[in-house]
Amino acid sequence: MQVGLKIWRYDSKTGDRALREYEVDAPEEATLLDCLDLVKDKHDGSLAYRKSCRMMICGSCGMRMDGGAVLACKVRMYDIAKEGHVPVISAMGNLPIVKDLVVDMDPFWQKMRAVDPYLQPRFDQAEERENIVSQPRMDVIHKESLCINCGCCVSECNSMEADPDFLGPAALAKGMRFVGDPRDGATIERLEKYSEPHGLWDCTRCYFCNERCPKGVDPRDAIAKLGAEAMKNGIDRDMGAKHAKWFVTSAKTTGWLRETELVPKTQGIVSSIKEMKFAMGLAVKGKVPPPFPPHVAADIHESRALFDLIKTQGRDGAAGIVQGEKALGRIEAHHDASGGRDPYTEADSAPRPYLPSEREGTEGVTQ
Repeated sequence: MQVGLKIWRYDSKTGDRALREYEVDAPEEATLLDCLDLVKDKHDGSLAYRKSCRMMICGSCGMRMDGGAVLACKVRMYDIAKEGHVPVISAMGNLPIVKDLVVDMDPFWQKMRAVDPYLQPRFDQAEERENIVSQPRMDVIHKESLCINCGCCVSECNSMEADPDFLGPAALAKGMRFVGDPRDGATIERLEKYSEPHGLWDCTRCYFCNERCPKGVDPRDAIAKLGAEAMKNGIDRDMGAKHAKWFVTSAKTTGWLRETELVPKTQGIVSSIKEMKFAMGLAVKGKVPPPFPPHVAADIHESRALFDLIKTQGRDGAAGIVQGEKALGRIEAHHDASGGRDPYTEADSAPRPYLPSEREGTEGVTQ
């Protein structure tokens, strides 16, 4: 099949940047990475990009196709070529470009190191030899453990584009992998560190990281779990935490968000006074509801019962976060449609990801 590619070429030494078009004759099973290999082998040997395993494991071949981050070894080109579409290939975002499709990963690894990505063991739990943990408890961090450090989520992160010092989705997902590990003994220290400025509360919740993650890690869900764990442990000094806390309080007491009290409860009285001019402008336009008497929803008892249920079941932390599970949906739809092999059958080594609530009391242990 004939495959067309438009590739952004860039030289950091000279600053030259140009969009060049190539056409290669590729087999029908070819991936984007295969096509790049053909371009390099037969058309332009100066083309620079990274690759290694070609099996969606190493994470080396992260780049952008038509503005969205992908793993080049995962993208099949057959349907794209069949439609006559010529995709635009460029380097990942939010990282300095070294040459063509190669980016400098140093900022990525600096943020990864900043979250202490290693187990700090709780020796009080290890009795004689191994520290045995039940499978259901390890399933809580199964998705976070799937990360291959490809940087696709970082490439699409709006917060990192606005604030390069933001820890980013990859590093915070790695942090949740250890916060959620029952063998780790530094949970509070980690949550304190992640709650500092440029930490977990600076996420804009755009969900692009979930959308672009090629392994179904869903980093935004991991960040939400970190926030829930921080609040559960009383680490709520950040404005973002106060904002979320007021949402809960308002929903519990009246069944809806009392916006007139949001700024005082989140930012404090002094900041609220500074915003009075802005608030009066909103009031003139009818955008500020009267604060008194507070409106109470008709079925407020349902909201309060839900709050009490979450507390009773102990789901006021990470266990209470409703996760997107987009990866599971894609896998299920793909295999139902194609009749292909399900990678999560009992015959395979990888357990199927699921929420902890779905298999309470499951037998089995993991070391």
